[in-house]
Amino acid sequence: MRLTGNILQDKEAWASKGYSLPQFDRAAVTEKTKEAPFWLHFGAGNIFRAFQANIVQNLLNDNTLDKGLIVAEGYDYEIIEKINHPYDNYSILVTLKSDGSVEKTITGSIVEAIAADSANKAAFSRLKEIFCKDSLQMVSFTITEKGYSLTNGNGELFKDVKSDMENGPENPSSYIGKVASLLYTRYQNGAKPVAMVSMDNCSHNGDKLRNAITSFAEKWTENGTADKEFLSYVSNPQKVSFPWSMIDKITPRPDAAIEKILSGDGVEGLSPVITSKNTYIAPFVNAEECEYLVIEDNFPNGRPPLEKGGIIFTDRETVDKVEKMKVCTCLNPLHTALAVFGCLLGYKLISDEMKNPALKNLAMFIGYKEGLPVVTDPGILNPEEFINTVLNVRIPNPFMPDTPQRIATDTSQKLAIRFGETIKAYKSSASLDTMDLKYIPLVFAGWLRYLMGIDDNGNKFELSPDPMLGTLCPYVSSISLGDNINVNEILKPILADEKIFGISLYDVNIAGLVCRYFTEMIAGTGAVQATLDKYVLEADK
Repeated sequence: MRLTGNILQDKEAWASKGYSLPQFDRAAVTEKTKEAPFWLHFGAGNIFRAFQANIVQNLLNDNTLDKGLIVAEGYDYEIIEKINHPYDNYSILVTLKSDGSVEKTITGSIVEAIAADSANKAAFSRLKEIFCKDSLQMVSFTITEKGYSLTNGNGELFKDVKSDMENGPENPSSYIGKVASLLYTRYQNGAKPVAMVSMDNCSHNGDKLRNAITSFAEKWTENGTADKEFLSYVSNPQKVSFPWSMIDKITPRPDAAIEKILSGDGVEGLSPVITSKNTYIAPFVNAEECEYLVIEDNFPNGRPPLEKGGIIFTDRETVDKVEKMKVCTCLNPLHTALAVFGCLLGYKLISDEMKNPALKNLAMFIGYKEGLPVVTDPGILNPEEFINTVLNVRIPNPFMPDTPQRIATDTSQKLAIRFGETIKAYKSSASLDTMDLKYIPLVFAGWLRYLMGIDDNGNKFELSPDPMLGTLCPYVSSISLGDNINVNEILKPILADEKIFGISLYDVNIAGLVCRYFTEMIAGTGAVQATLDKYVLEADK
């Protein structure tokens, strides 16, 4: 069995192996989509194929929609060349359920895949044609937060961005430059309305996209390479909107165990591809069953009833509340806590950490005891139920190949949001006291201990990528396990850094507790687990 255009002619073979197949006339859907596209998506990666494409597939299956998706990839063209085109835009979605079962779905809702490459004249002309269509209602993105950045760490424009801004909309090479150029084409052909929807996992993502697009529009109108009214067009929400959204679905890279299951069914040609840009992708995608997509309902050219597929549409304020609930309280802080200690204690899977009573309790206490008292209920998702699902279904799922090492990436960039906002809420509360926080400081101490690059058995391990490692690690490099030292002065520059924690830990009376925990964690081998047991297990008795 192979993923090819004649897949629906082999229904019995696929069905006998437990695969759900598209229940629609794909040829007819393809024709309608190409003639009158409604949704173009940038970013042909795993999250898109596991989530948005599956939503559209379900809506095609029940005849809610009669058109599918067009996907464009503006960074790694090899995805289109090696994954989309050879498999006729089909892919296999394997949903990993917490009870150990898997659901296997042949996804056929993507009917056209295009390299967003201005040097590829045919492909870019096709994208321009799509952007000129009256029917186009939404252009969405999963290009990662870095995709919206126009400058490097020194605040200097990237070379391709600088060149695109100077040369105008013709032949752009930067990602956002290409999108802005295509939007300029839409402006030139009637200034038609459209929603530009970032679905990336970052706060206020719509603003990040809007700011990036507007930067190009400002420069082009200023230097005369674009009409003066183009800036007015992208700045008018009745013409071009940039809704906020919150997305949540864990989609690890394709796992060898899943490939083995599919190969055992007789599916051929499943080998993953590692592109020259280090994208790890395969003809299949594995993902958890839980998923959330909340979008600000601001679509100037209308939208189809995607709420029937599970997307929640609401106002901007509610999207913001949901984002804060997830990132600051109910998921991300728990993940970061487990990631830090998972690396120190030698775990290779996040799910295995939930078998450690101290780590399980730590995650529970950060969520229920310290987070929930300050969370704002968004009204559309219940915070306590959200945490219940995270702790009882999502994180313990033994079939999710997610690692603490992956989640520990860029921890210095995450602490201010994932924990700092909770600390600030305690500080500003009339009924709460930051000195009552016991478990968030424990995570901070664990992270400082992690920066030593020595695990709890005394062995060296490789730290996950983080832009501040070069700055932070030297502070703890002189510390060895078993040292009997006063760490307060050593750690003070870190603990006082508001950029890291969102607030100086000295201003909220937390720094001393962090130092005490850290001192206990460097007492010798096994001290990290012993400290966790002491303050998380014994304190709960």
